[in-house]
Amino acid sequence: MTEKRFYATGKRKSAIARVYMKEGTGVWQVNKRNLVNKRNFDDYFTRESLKMIIQQPLEMTGKKGLLDFYINVDGGGIAGQAGAIKHGISKALVEYDADLRMALKKAGFLTRDSRIKERKKYGQPGARKRFQFSKR
Repeated sequence: MTEKRFYATGKRKSAIARVYMKEGTGVWQVNKRNLVNKRNFDDYFTRESLKMIIQQPLEMTGKKGLLDFYINVDGGGIAGQAGAIKHGISKALVEYDADLRMALKKAGFLTRDSRIKERKKYGQPGARKRFQFSKR
């Protein structure tokens, strides 16, 4: 018998996380794209706040320690990657059990945080900053 795997893509800022989930014992493996490192979850995310953010959907649904995760992450910084993984895990949980959708939706875990960096405009040094004005 083959194990059923669930897949979801999570996004945040410019980070993209591909989350593969299956029933298991709570094993986490994080792999940064273009690097064959396959690091442990605790080695990749060293800040406790990021670990808490990522595990929020699992703690809310009571699935912590019951599922194995293999995650490919690309782009952005470490905080954006953590948000992308959280989004991907939430979407994978809904695919795993549709009854969890209402709770995850109400907590806002299924909504993609669309805030991204504003583009630089021509004639100025940044998105909002202006060059110094000289009257004379």
